[in-house]
Amino acid sequence: MKFDDEPVPGYSLPILPGHVSPGRLERVLRAGRFALTTEIDPPDSADPAEVLRRAAIFDGYVDAINATDGSGANCHMSSVGVCSLLTRVGYATILQMSCRDRNRIAMQGEILGAAAMGACNLLCLTGDGVQAGDHPQARPVFDLDSMSLLEVARRMRDEGRFESGRAITDPPRIFLGAAENPFVPPQSWRARRLAKKVAAGARFIQTQYCFDPPRLRDFMAEIADLGVLEGPDRAFVLVGMGPLASARSARWIREHVPGVHIPDAVIRRLEGARDQRAEGERLCCDILAEVREIEGVSGAHIMAYRQEHTVARIIEETGVLEGRVPWYPGRDNPAELNPEAPEADVDAVASG
Repeated sequence: MKFDDEPVPGYSLPILPGHVSPGRLERVLRAGRFALTTEIDPPDSADPAEVLRRAAIFDGYVDAINATDGSGANCHMSSVGVCSLLTRVGYATILQMSCRDRNRIAMQGEILGAAAMGACNLLCLTGDGVQAGDHPQARPVFDLDSMSLLEVARRMRDEGRFESGRAITDPPRIFLGAAENPFVPPQSWRARRLAKKVAAGARFIQTQYCFDPPRLRDFMAEIADLGVLEGPDRAFVLVGMGPLASARSARWIREHVPGVHIPDAVIRRLEGARDQRAEGERLCCDILAEVREIEGVSGAHIMAYRQEHTVARIIEETGVLEGRVPWYPGRDNPAELNPEAPEADVDAVASG
């Protein structure tokens, strides 16, 4: 998808009236197109080429790539590091920020640094407890939670001030987001909590994995009644989903990953399949097609841990892009439009 006013393909866009960021994700959502995001598994490596290889598998299929921030309280390359590498070659990224590991001083500084390097989207998370990860002896911080981080980031952007009140000379132009889980009780409380996050500044919402579209349909109706899907300060909901590798892995996820709701019918469907991995992919296609039709849903967030190669097939099979091709390095040739533009390839980034 190309915009008439983009200076060079892959570069930041002019900020339109009613928009808060120069990013492509906000443009796509506010234009009413069905947005697609995914996430990159950060490497246990300092090699920039490895980050670009992991991102390239999504070329032409997604509008933005999440860089996870110590997901599951496990240590990997930082989210801001991944985002800086990807934005440098033109990818649209979503900086995830967990309150578990930093105090408010560090988080505000990181927001400014990430914005300076081109990150346009910030997903505010409270974070998993350290006991869940590979450094259980680490000291958790939790100086803020996701709600207060949203408020701090919104104040930095809209008022040009740190949480302390000190002025920021050039505020970060960022599109703020939050996570929500519509699939675990009490559902009415989840809807009200989402409304509070929207009031705090969240404009896009990425949900936990959806394996129960009827429950999602009820949740969407409830948040619509709360008024968060309308008006200039509305929220755009991107529903989380992904392929299951087998009935065995589905059971393990249901029992060991907090907050993931997998109905018995899903496991029975996988058990009855001759090729369970292929059936898990078909299940994801079916869910995406059904979710696409639910009133108020603005997109999907496809999480395919260790099955990243399936993302393109799922999107192609369902046709949710409706013929458009999200920008990626190499789709256009920036050098032809601007000879001084950096080349969008691995060698350019690796050489620094």
